Amino acid sequence: MRVTHVITRLCVGGAQENTISTVLGLAQKKDVKVDLISGPTIGPEGSLERLLEPFPGVLSVLPSLVRPVRPWSDLRAFSALKKQFQKDQVDLVHTHSGKAGVVGRLAARSAGVPCIIHTIHGPSFGDFQGRVPNLVFTSAEKIAARATTHFIVVANAMRDQYLRAGIGKVEDYSRVFSGFNLAPFLNSTNDLDLRQKLGISPEDIVIGTVARLFELKGHDDLIDIAPALIQKHPRVKFLFVGDGALRSRFEQRITRAGLQAQFVFTGLVKPSEVSSHIGIMDILAHLSRREGLPRALPQALAARKPVVAYRCDGAPEVCLENETGFLITPGDYRSLLSSLDALCSDPLLRTRLGANGHDFVKDKFAVDVMVDSIYTLYRKLLKTNP
Repeated sequence: MRVTHVITRLCVGGAQENTISTVLGLAQKKDVKVDLISGPTIGPEGSLERLLEPFPGVLSVLPSLVRPVRPWSDLRAFSALKKQFQKDQVDLVHTHSGKAGVVGRLAARSAGVPCIIHTIHGPSFGDFQGRVPNLVFTSAEKIAARATTHFIVVANAMRDQYLRAGIGKVEDYSRVFSGFNLAPFLNSTNDLDLRQKLGISPEDIVIGTVARLFELKGHDDLIDIAPALIQKHPRVKFLFVGDGALRSRFEQRITRAGLQAQFVFTGLVKPSEVSSHIGIMDILAHLSRREGLPRALPQALAARKPVVAYRCDGAPEVCLENETGFLITPGDYRSLLSSLDALCSDPLLRTRLGANGHDFVKDKFAVDVMVDSIYTLYRKLLKTNP
Protein backbone atom coordinates (compact mmCIF):
# COMPACT_ATOMS: atom_id res chain seq x y z
CA MET A 1 0.00 0.00 0.00
CA ARG A 2 1.63 3.26 -1.15
CA VAL A 3 0.34 6.22 0.87
CA THR A 4 1.20 9.91 0.69
CA HIS A 5 0.04 12.49 3.22
CA VAL A 6 -0.08 16.17 2.30
CA ILE A 7 -0.29 19.11 4.71
CA THR A 8 0.10 22.86 4.23
CA ARG A 9 2.77 23.35 6.91
CA LEU A 10 4.22 21.67 9.99
CA CYS A 11 3.96 24.47 12.51
CA VAL A 12 3.39 23.62 16.18
CA GLY A 13 -0.25 22.60 16.37
CA GLY A 14 -2.70 19.78 16.91
CA ALA A 15 -3.36 18.99 13.24
CA GLN A 16 0.35 18.81 12.58
CA GLU A 17 1.04 16.56 15.57
CA ASN A 18 -1.84 14.33 14.49
CA THR A 19 -0.45 14.05 10.96
CA ILE A 20 3.09 13.25 12.06
CA SER A 21 1.88 10.64 14.56
CA THR A 22 -0.26 9.03 11.86
CA VAL A 23 2.55 8.94 9.32
CA LEU A 24 5.08 7.50 11.77
CA GLY A 25 2.56 4.97 13.05
CA LEU A 26 1.67 3.80 9.55
CA ALA A 27 5.36 3.44 8.76
CA GLN A 28 5.42 0.59 11.28
CA LYS A 29 2.87 -1.39 9.28
CA LYS A 30 4.63 -4.00 7.15
CA ASP A 31 2.40 -3.53 4.13
CA VAL A 32 2.50 0.30 4.09
CA LYS A 33 5.03 2.60 2.43
CA VAL A 34 4.22 6.14 3.57
CA ASP A 35 5.62 9.61 3.13
CA LEU A 36 4.59 13.19 3.89
CA ILE A 37 4.66 16.28 1.68
CA SER A 38 4.45 19.67 3.42
CA GLY A 39 4.66 23.25 2.38
CA PRO A 40 7.37 25.42 3.99
CA THR A 41 6.97 26.06 7.72
CA ILE A 42 7.58 29.70 8.60
CA GLY A 43 6.30 32.04 11.30
CA PRO A 44 6.47 32.51 15.07
CA GLU A 45 4.46 29.36 15.86
CA GLY A 46 7.56 27.17 15.52
CA SER A 47 8.15 24.03 13.45
CA LEU A 48 7.68 20.30 14.01
CA GLU A 49 9.82 19.28 11.06
CA ARG A 50 12.61 18.20 13.40
CA LEU A 51 10.40 15.35 14.67
CA LEU A 52 10.83 13.72 11.27
CA GLU A 53 14.59 14.20 11.02
CA PRO A 54 15.32 10.71 12.47
CA PHE A 55 13.29 9.23 9.60
CA PRO A 56 15.10 10.16 6.37
CA GLY A 57 13.01 10.11 3.24
CA VAL A 58 9.66 10.49 5.01
CA LEU A 59 9.29 14.28 4.68
CA SER A 60 9.67 16.37 1.55
CA VAL A 61 9.00 20.12 1.48
CA LEU A 62 7.20 21.65 -1.50
CA PRO A 63 8.03 25.42 -1.63
CA SER A 64 5.03 26.33 -3.78
CA LEU A 65 2.53 24.87 -1.28
CA VAL A 66 1.84 28.01 0.77
CA ARG A 67 -1.02 28.93 3.06
CA PRO A 68 -2.21 32.20 1.42
CA VAL A 69 -4.24 32.06 -1.77
CA ARG A 70 -1.70 32.68 -4.54
CA PRO A 71 -2.97 31.40 -7.90
CA TRP A 72 0.45 31.02 -9.54
CA SER A 73 1.97 29.21 -6.56
CA ASP A 74 -1.17 27.10 -6.19
CA LEU A 75 -0.98 26.02 -9.83
CA ARG A 76 2.68 25.09 -9.44
CA ALA A 77 1.89 23.11 -6.29
CA PHE A 78 -0.94 21.29 -8.10
CA SER A 79 1.36 20.36 -10.96
CA ALA A 80 4.20 19.23 -8.68
CA LEU A 81 1.89 17.09 -6.54
CA LYS A 82 0.27 15.49 -9.58
CA LYS A 83 3.66 14.54 -11.02
CA GLN A 84 4.83 13.14 -7.68
CA PHE A 85 1.71 11.04 -7.20
CA GLN A 86 2.06 9.62 -10.69
CA LYS A 87 5.78 8.96 -10.30
CA ASP A 88 5.29 7.12 -6.99
CA GLN A 89 2.18 5.27 -8.22
CA VAL A 90 0.38 6.24 -5.04
CA ASP A 91 -2.56 4.09 -3.97
CA LEU A 92 -3.95 6.54 -1.43
CA VAL A 93 -3.52 10.27 -0.83
CA HIS A 94 -4.48 11.60 2.59
CA THR A 95 -4.68 15.39 2.89
CA HIS A 96 -4.80 17.72 5.89
CA SER A 97 -5.57 21.45 6.39
CA GLY A 98 -7.26 23.91 4.06
CA LYS A 99 -4.87 24.71 1.23
CA ALA A 100 -3.23 21.27 1.05
CA GLY A 101 -6.67 19.72 1.35
CA VAL A 102 -8.01 21.45 -1.75
CA VAL A 103 -4.89 21.47 -3.94
CA GLY A 104 -3.80 17.99 -2.84
CA ARG A 105 -7.14 16.33 -3.48
CA LEU A 106 -7.58 17.90 -6.90
CA ALA A 107 -4.03 16.92 -7.85
CA ALA A 108 -4.61 13.36 -6.64
CA ARG A 109 -7.78 13.05 -8.68
CA SER A 110 -6.04 14.42 -11.78
CA ALA A 111 -3.22 11.91 -11.22
CA GLY A 112 -5.70 9.04 -11.11
CA VAL A 113 -5.06 8.11 -7.46
CA PRO A 114 -7.62 5.38 -6.56
CA CYS A 115 -8.42 6.53 -3.03
CA ILE A 116 -8.39 10.10 -1.67
CA ILE A 117 -9.03 10.87 2.01
CA HIS A 118 -9.23 14.24 3.71
CA THR A 119 -9.08 14.79 7.46
CA ILE A 120 -11.10 17.73 8.73
CA HIS A 121 -9.11 18.92 11.75
CA GLY A 122 -11.10 22.13 11.98
CA PRO A 123 -13.63 24.05 9.91
CA SER A 124 -12.42 26.09 6.95
CA PHE A 125 -15.72 27.95 6.81
CA GLY A 126 -18.18 29.20 9.39
CA ASP A 127 -19.40 32.17 11.41
CA PHE A 128 -15.88 33.05 12.53
CA GLN A 129 -15.18 34.84 9.23
CA GLY A 130 -16.91 37.28 6.89
CA ARG A 131 -19.51 36.44 4.26
CA VAL A 132 -17.20 36.66 1.23
CA PRO A 133 -14.36 34.51 2.67
CA ASN A 134 -16.96 32.08 3.95
CA LEU A 135 -18.47 31.74 0.47
CA VAL A 136 -15.05 31.27 -1.12
CA PHE A 137 -13.93 28.56 1.31
CA THR A 138 -17.29 26.76 1.24
CA SER A 139 -17.17 26.70 -2.56
CA ALA A 140 -13.59 25.42 -2.54
CA GLU A 141 -14.53 22.62 -0.13
CA LYS A 142 -17.49 21.62 -2.31
CA ILE A 143 -15.25 21.41 -5.36
CA ALA A 144 -12.61 19.38 -3.50
CA ALA A 145 -15.31 17.08 -2.10
CA ARG A 146 -15.97 15.80 -5.63
CA ALA A 147 -12.44 14.41 -5.60
CA THR A 148 -12.78 12.87 -2.14
CA THR A 149 -13.38 9.19 -1.50
CA HIS A 150 -13.87 9.58 2.25
CA PHE A 151 -13.58 12.12 5.07
CA ILE A 152 -12.07 11.59 8.50
CA VAL A 153 -13.25 13.98 11.20
CA VAL A 154 -11.67 14.46 14.61
CA ALA A 155 -15.12 15.28 15.97
CA ASN A 156 -18.64 14.63 14.74
CA ALA A 157 -19.30 18.36 14.92
CA MET A 158 -17.15 18.74 11.78
CA ARG A 159 -19.18 16.09 9.97
CA ASP A 160 -22.43 17.79 10.88
CA GLN A 161 -21.18 21.19 9.72
CA TYR A 162 -20.09 19.84 6.35
CA LEU A 163 -23.33 17.92 5.91
CA ARG A 164 -25.31 21.11 6.60
CA ALA A 165 -23.27 22.77 3.84
CA GLY A 166 -24.30 20.02 1.44
CA ILE A 167 -20.93 18.28 1.38
CA GLY A 168 -21.19 14.50 1.20
CA LYS A 169 -23.44 12.00 2.96
CA VAL A 170 -23.27 10.58 6.49
CA GLU A 171 -21.63 7.39 5.25
CA ASP A 172 -18.81 9.43 3.69
CA TYR A 173 -17.48 10.35 7.14
CA SER A 174 -15.65 8.48 9.91
CA ARG A 175 -14.76 9.94 13.30
CA VAL A 176 -11.28 9.15 14.52
CA PHE A 177 -10.23 10.95 17.69
CA SER A 178 -6.87 12.69 17.39
CA GLY A 179 -4.62 10.40 19.40
CA PHE A 180 -1.43 11.37 21.19
CA ASN A 181 1.14 9.84 23.50
CA LEU A 182 -0.92 9.59 26.67
CA ALA A 183 1.81 8.50 29.09
CA PRO A 184 3.43 11.91 29.78
CA PHE A 185 0.01 13.41 30.56
CA LEU A 186 -1.27 10.49 32.62
CA ASN A 187 1.93 10.68 34.67
CA SER A 188 2.27 14.46 34.88
CA THR A 189 2.74 16.06 38.29
CA ASN A 190 2.59 19.49 39.86
CA ASP A 191 6.30 20.22 39.45
CA LEU A 192 7.11 22.88 42.05
CA ASP A 193 10.50 23.53 40.46
CA LEU A 194 8.83 24.39 37.16
CA ARG A 195 6.37 26.60 38.99
CA GLN A 196 9.24 28.42 40.67
CA LYS A 197 11.06 28.82 37.36
CA LEU A 198 7.97 30.50 35.91
CA GLY A 199 7.41 32.71 38.95
CA ILE A 200 4.42 30.74 40.22
CA SER A 201 4.18 29.86 43.90
CA PRO A 202 2.86 26.52 45.27
CA GLU A 203 -0.25 28.30 46.59
CA ASP A 204 -1.20 29.97 43.31
CA ILE A 205 -4.21 28.69 41.37
CA VAL A 206 -3.07 28.34 37.77
CA ILE A 207 -5.50 28.78 34.89
CA GLY A 208 -3.66 27.72 31.76
CA THR A 209 -4.05 27.74 28.02
CA VAL A 210 -2.13 25.75 25.40
CA ALA A 211 -2.60 27.49 22.07
CA ARG A 212 -0.99 29.68 19.48
CA LEU A 213 -1.20 33.36 20.43
CA PHE A 214 -3.47 34.15 17.54
CA GLU A 215 -6.99 35.27 16.66
CA LEU A 216 -10.00 33.22 17.78
CA LYS A 217 -8.05 31.31 20.44
CA GLY A 218 -9.70 33.09 23.36
CA HIS A 219 -6.73 34.81 25.03
CA ASP A 220 -8.45 38.20 24.82
CA ASP A 221 -11.46 36.78 26.64
CA LEU A 222 -9.33 35.61 29.56
CA ILE A 223 -7.65 39.00 29.75
CA ASP A 224 -11.10 40.64 29.78
CA ILE A 225 -12.40 38.67 32.75
CA ALA A 226 -9.09 38.56 34.63
CA PRO A 227 -9.60 41.69 36.82
CA ALA A 228 -12.93 40.45 38.20
CA LEU A 229 -11.60 36.94 38.86
CA ILE A 230 -8.40 38.20 40.47
CA GLN A 231 -10.43 40.45 42.75
CA LYS A 232 -12.17 37.34 44.12
CA HIS A 233 -9.09 35.10 43.96
CA PRO A 234 -5.88 37.13 44.37
CA ARG A 235 -3.73 33.97 44.07
CA VAL A 236 -4.86 33.26 40.49
CA LYS A 237 -2.18 33.14 37.80
CA PHE A 238 -2.83 32.85 34.06
CA LEU A 239 -0.33 30.70 32.19
CA PHE A 240 -0.18 31.16 28.40
CA VAL A 241 1.70 28.23 26.87
CA GLY A 242 2.68 28.93 23.27
CA ASP A 243 3.69 31.81 21.06
CA GLY A 244 2.36 33.63 18.05
CA ALA A 245 1.82 36.86 16.19
CA LEU A 246 -0.39 38.46 18.86
CA ARG A 247 1.92 38.09 21.84
CA SER A 248 2.94 41.76 21.92
CA ARG A 249 -0.68 42.87 21.73
CA PHE A 250 -1.66 40.66 24.66
CA GLU A 251 1.32 41.86 26.68
CA GLN A 252 0.40 45.48 26.02
CA ARG A 253 -3.19 44.88 27.14
CA ILE A 254 -2.00 43.18 30.32
CA THR A 255 0.45 45.98 31.07
CA ARG A 256 -2.20 48.67 30.58
CA ALA A 257 -4.44 46.80 33.04
CA GLY A 258 -1.60 46.51 35.56
CA LEU A 259 -1.84 42.70 35.59
CA GLN A 260 1.75 41.76 34.70
CA ALA A 261 2.18 39.83 37.95
CA GLN A 262 -0.84 37.62 37.18
CA PHE A 263 0.12 36.55 33.64
CA VAL A 264 2.96 34.27 32.61
CA PHE A 265 4.03 33.72 28.99
CA THR A 266 6.14 30.63 28.33
CA GLY A 267 6.87 31.32 24.67
CA LEU A 268 7.32 28.32 22.41
CA VAL A 269 7.36 25.03 24.29
CA LYS A 270 8.55 21.76 22.80
CA PRO A 271 5.74 19.22 22.34
CA SER A 272 7.58 16.95 24.78
CA GLU A 273 7.31 19.67 27.46
CA VAL A 274 3.59 20.41 27.11
CA SER A 275 2.65 17.69 29.62
CA SER A 276 4.86 19.16 32.35
CA HIS A 277 3.29 22.59 31.83
CA ILE A 278 -0.23 21.16 31.99
CA GLY A 279 0.88 19.33 35.12
CA ILE A 280 1.35 22.61 37.02
CA MET A 281 -2.08 23.92 36.00
CA ASP A 282 -5.14 23.64 38.19
CA ILE A 283 -7.59 24.41 35.37
CA LEU A 284 -7.30 24.49 31.59
CA ALA A 285 -9.34 27.16 29.80
CA HIS A 286 -9.59 26.61 26.05
CA LEU A 287 -11.76 29.33 24.54
CA SER A 288 -11.16 28.75 20.86
CA ARG A 289 -13.96 29.73 18.51
CA ARG A 290 -12.67 27.67 15.61
CA GLU A 291 -11.15 24.23 16.05
CA GLY A 292 -12.08 20.65 15.26
CA LEU A 293 -11.38 19.03 18.59
CA PRO A 294 -8.70 20.90 20.54
CA ARG A 295 -5.95 18.47 21.59
CA ALA A 296 -5.35 20.58 24.67
CA LEU A 297 -8.69 19.41 26.10
CA PRO A 298 -8.04 15.63 26.16
CA GLN A 299 -4.41 16.31 27.12
CA ALA A 300 -5.54 18.27 30.16
CA LEU A 301 -8.15 15.67 31.03
CA ALA A 302 -5.54 12.92 30.80
CA ALA A 303 -3.57 14.92 33.38
CA ARG A 304 -6.67 15.07 35.63
CA LYS A 305 -7.25 18.78 35.05
CA PRO A 306 -10.81 20.11 34.72
CA VAL A 307 -11.48 22.12 31.58
CA VAL A 308 -13.52 25.15 30.61
CA ALA A 309 -14.26 25.50 26.91
CA TYR A 310 -16.46 27.38 24.52
CA ARG A 311 -19.30 25.35 23.05
CA CYS A 312 -17.70 25.31 19.61
CA ASP A 313 -17.00 22.57 17.10
CA GLY A 314 -15.85 19.35 18.82
CA ALA A 315 -15.24 20.70 22.33
CA PRO A 316 -18.60 19.35 23.68
CA GLU A 317 -17.51 15.82 22.71
CA VAL A 318 -14.87 15.80 25.46
CA CYS A 319 -15.78 18.74 27.71
CA LEU A 320 -18.87 17.19 29.24
CA GLU A 321 -20.93 19.65 31.25
CA ASN A 322 -20.34 19.24 34.99
CA GLU A 323 -18.70 15.86 34.31
CA THR A 324 -15.27 16.79 32.94
CA GLY A 325 -15.64 20.57 32.90
CA PHE A 326 -17.90 23.44 31.93
CA LEU A 327 -19.10 24.54 28.49
CA ILE A 328 -19.65 28.22 27.83
CA THR A 329 -21.47 29.99 25.01
CA PRO A 330 -18.79 31.97 23.12
CA GLY A 331 -18.56 35.48 24.47
CA ASP A 332 -20.67 34.79 27.58
CA TYR A 333 -18.27 36.43 30.02
CA ARG A 334 -20.64 36.11 32.96
CA SER A 335 -20.78 32.31 32.66
CA LEU A 336 -17.06 32.12 31.95
CA LEU A 337 -16.33 34.10 35.10
CA SER A 338 -18.74 32.08 37.25
CA SER A 339 -17.35 28.75 36.00
CA LEU A 340 -13.76 29.74 36.70
CA ASP A 341 -14.82 31.18 40.06
CA ALA A 342 -16.48 27.87 41.00
CA LEU A 343 -13.37 25.89 40.07
CA CYS A 344 -11.02 28.27 41.86
CA SER A 345 -13.18 28.10 44.98
CA ASP A 346 -13.61 24.33 45.20
CA PRO A 347 -10.58 21.97 45.08
CA LEU A 348 -12.88 18.95 45.44
CA LEU A 349 -14.82 20.00 42.35
CA ARG A 350 -11.55 20.28 40.42
CA THR A 351 -10.55 16.81 41.61
CA ARG A 352 -13.90 15.22 40.68
CA LEU A 353 -14.03 16.69 37.19
CA GLY A 354 -10.37 15.92 36.57
CA ALA A 355 -10.78 12.28 37.62
CA ASN A 356 -13.81 11.87 35.36
CA GLY A 357 -11.85 13.36 32.48
CA HIS A 358 -8.90 11.04 33.06
CA ASP A 359 -11.16 7.98 32.89
CA PHE A 360 -12.90 9.27 29.76
CA VAL A 361 -9.72 10.00 27.80
CA LYS A 362 -7.36 7.16 28.65
CA ASP A 363 -9.01 4.55 26.41
CA LYS A 364 -10.12 6.83 23.57
CA PHE A 365 -7.10 8.99 22.69
CA ALA A 366 -4.15 6.59 22.57
CA VAL A 367 -2.10 7.20 19.43
CA ASP A 368 -2.07 3.51 18.49
CA VAL A 369 -5.88 3.47 18.58
CA MET A 370 -5.91 6.36 16.12
CA VAL A 371 -3.34 4.78 13.79
CA ASP A 372 -5.05 1.38 13.82
CA SER A 373 -8.43 2.98 13.07
CA ILE A 374 -6.99 4.86 10.09
CA TYR A 375 -5.12 1.79 8.82
CA THR A 376 -8.29 -0.31 9.00
CA LEU A 377 -10.20 2.39 7.12
CA TYR A 378 -7.50 2.49 4.42
CA ARG A 379 -7.74 -1.26 3.83
CA LYS A 380 -11.53 -1.13 3.68
CA LEU A 381 -11.60 1.77 1.22
CA LEU A 382 -8.90 0.35 -1.03
CA LYS A 383 -10.77 -2.93 -1.20
CA THR A 384 -13.93 -1.04 -2.14
CA ASN A 385 -12.14 1.34 -4.54
CA PRO A 386 -9.33 -0.71 -6.14
